[in-house]
Amino acid sequence: MEQELLEDLVVESIKIYGQDMYYLPRRRNNFDGVYYEDDISSFDTFYTIEVYIKSTEGFGRQGSFFSKFGLEIRDQAIFSIARRTFEIEVTREEAELLRPREGDLIYFPLNKKCFEIKYVDNKPFFYQLGELQMYDLTCELYEYSNETLETGIEDIDKLQKNFSTSAFDFGLLSANGKVLKTNNGDYLVTQKFQDTIEQFDPLADNKRITDEIVDDEIIDWTETNPFGNSPDGKY
Repeated sequence: MEQELLEDLVVESIKIYGQDMYYLPRRRNNFDGVYYEDDISSFDTFYTIEVYIKSTEGFGRQGSFFSKFGLEIRDQAIFSIARRTFEIEVTREEAELLRPREGDLIYFPLNKKCFEIKYVDNKPFFYQLGELQMYDLTCELYEYSNETLETGIEDIDKLQKNFSTSAFDFGLLSANGKVLKTNNGDYLVTQKFQDTIEQFDPLADNKRITDEIVDDEIIDWTETNPFGNSPDGKY
């Protein structure tokens, strides 16, 4: 009875002081168990769920900083979700989703931002009264990485249209909807694909290498010759 009372209080508190957000489970279509990643994951559905915002004073942790890879934005927020609420709204629809998963997304309609779950703390209160009442989710602003977005939420799905650099989104399609290929196996894409690459990466020199550099200026780094060609051409 005490466990149920405490859980009722947690659920009610989040309903009163929380916000309605969208939980988007990630579909892993080509999961690599060695690198523990999926290069063609997608999002195709969402669930409305009450979420309490623990980071009330703003984003935490590292924020924006310069690394060896350039400017990185690592704004983090901590959200809390009642376990019972998650089971009712999500687990009943998808039995394999027993808890929020790292890699899934949380969409906050109020500021129209998408957050990726980086860590799920399932022991925030050391099991008060011997039971777990809620999850604490450590999230970062979502960085789009060519995932397929077909959630039905316009503000989310437009990320693919605005930021995709995948050749599949710019390919010339055949009558059956497949991307056409050349005899060499390369995908046929529109000019917009090159324009998009240059837009998001101003340092990209793909076109210059293709148009200007001749074969003599390229060093061969094949497996049989890892140190390149010698100046005299003997090896």
